[in-house]
Amino acid sequence: MESIFHITSASEADRATGSGTSCAEAFHADGFVHCSYRHQLLEVANRHFAGRTGLVLLEIDRSKLACKVVDENLEGGTEVYPHVYGPLPMAAVVGIYEFP
Repeated sequence: MESIFHITSASEADRATGSGTSCAEAFHADGFVHCSYRHQLLEVANRHFAGRTGLVLLEIDRSKLACKVVDENLEGGTEVYPHVYGPLPMAAVVGIYEFP
């Protein structure tokens, strides 16, 4: 299955690695973890993370998630994005990359 990706701060990724679970700030507000497919990363980064530093990219293996992942667009338009409806277990993260 295709990997999905989550952009976050390096400090949040460090906390998640230590605890075993990432609970992105947006998860508490929205009830899901915002993710993207590879081809969506540049557009998402430019729209939501422009000018920010200290970011990392988590590569997630969907098959290792126990919670549901829903492809949806909640903001209008035709592009759908994967949303993880539960805390993200770091065991599902197969790569952590510096994100310029």
